[in-house]
Amino acid sequence: MLNPLAATLLPVLAAEEGGFEPPSIDEFFPPIVLFEGTPFALNRIMIIRLIVLVAIVLFVLIGTRRLKVVPSRGQSIVELPFLFVRNNIAEDILGHRDGQRFLPLLTTIFFTLLGMNITGVIPLLNIAGSSVIGLAITLAVIVWFVFIYAGLRKHPGTFLRNSLFPPGVPWPLYLIVTPIEFVSTFILRPITLTLRLTMNMLVGHLLLVLFFSATWYFFFQQGPNLFTVFGAATFVLGFGFTLFEIFVAALQAYIFTLLTAVYIQLALAEEH
Repeated sequence: MLNPLAATLLPVLAAEEGGFEPPSIDEFFPPIVLFEGTPFALNRIMIIRLIVLVAIVLFVLIGTRRLKVVPSRGQSIVELPFLFVRNNIAEDILGHRDGQRFLPLLTTIFFTLLGMNITGVIPLLNIAGSSVIGLAITLAVIVWFVFIYAGLRKHPGTFLRNSLFPPGVPWPLYLIVTPIEFVSTFILRPITLTLRLTMNMLVGHLLLVLFFSATWYFFFQQGPNLFTVFGAATFVLGFGFTLFEIFVAALQAYIFTLLTAVYIQLALAEEH
């Protein structure tokens, strides 16, 4: 019940009296609330990101402070996401040796995105820290550099050549294949990583705000009449979509981390 009420606060305050104002893209560009006019200026989304960062650091520090060989119930809960990333992403895609090598990166990406994504349904926060493209671009660029670094270190003499000139292709076809490989391998991958994450979080927030602001409008601005039925319907849809957004938040963190591991594995593959 708290989440729907909190989700309505921003659109309700912005709405004109007696009218319904749907959510807009302006919600992703909130005003500066701290340190305005300085390089450290913070808006609502940036503050949410800092909160998530502190929460992740505290979770790791407190959760791993007194580890035991035979884990307690609390330790098992803390270890669960770490084991998930190690067993189902890192080692499953990269094998034991390379999985352990890149596990810190993959774990950091997963925890960061999970924390940033889930704030979209947390009361009083109600917007994902990853719903603005800057965070997704930053992580995608990091993945891009790691992909190139892993390939050049494992196959210094053949990585770029085999990426742009796949073996076994007749030479005349390289005029067509090489530009396609360059765009798909070195340009589209970071772009698709960025857009997939950002668009899912952006659209999810807009839908939630639309449902719950419509609920507020039908219940409290239209008054008790036939339209109240529509308010009940939008509330049910909003509540159901909130549960779905929790799933999407975890899924997008998983997909981004999984694709990171896949790209690294492609850079390390022996055909290079």
